[in-house]
Amino acid sequence: MLKVIFILADGSKRSVDMAPGETIKEAAVQNMVPGIMALCGGTCTCGTCHVYVDKAWRDRFAPPLPEEDALLDGTAAERRDTSRLSCQLPLTEEHDGVVVTIPELQQ
Repeated sequence: MLKVIFILADGSKRSVDMAPGETIKEAAVQNMVPGIMALCGGTCTCGTCHVYVDKAWRDRFAPPLPEEDALLDGTAAERRDTSRLSCQLPLTEEHDGVVVTIPELQQ
């Protein structure tokens, strides 16, 4: 199991365990982590699973594809250089302990 650490909009932390191959979005939804709406179910069409990947972890994920990049321009919360859609972040052993912050707004 891999540990995913979510920093919620209120500043509190929530840690969940997930199997490799799942996405950060799935880790949030399956463990009822508040703040990840994922209205499209993880198909990279809505932008409501926006997170900020901790800078120490950002380069451990593949860069965003054009579809994700375009959606990040229209998210409700400010786009930052660490912005990603959590549905596009599959977990591998390399991601054990990854830290992501959930923005205050998703819609």
